[in-house]
Amino acid sequence: MGRDALADFELLVVLAAIRLGRDEAYTVSIAEEIRERTGRRVRRANVFTALRRLEEKGLVSTRLGDPHPERGGRPPRLVEVEPEGIAAARAASNAILSMLGSLALGEG
Repeated sequence: MGRDALADFELLVVLAAIRLGRDEAYTVSIAEEIRERTGRRVRRANVFTALRRLEEKGLVSTRLGDPHPERGGRPPRLVEVEPEGIAAARAASNAILSMLGSLALGEG
């Protein structure tokens, strides 16, 4: 796997961050977005770890947002997907679609 290749969970995190946008994407909202759209149970710690890896790869960047009263006045660390992250998500999605091709995936 290349340096910028995305693991399956990283792909979900990047796609959720893109959907939420740069002013709404943070650990909790990303976990909720993945859960709502996939039904997959997601731990915030796993999202945090994935975001750290993605940031090290230069695929996302983070910044502190405005403090939220529901967070005890703490500001969320907002996520922005960089152009390289969008390209990596596109490449991973295209690879999945290519592998699926015309497969007939019946119910097991």
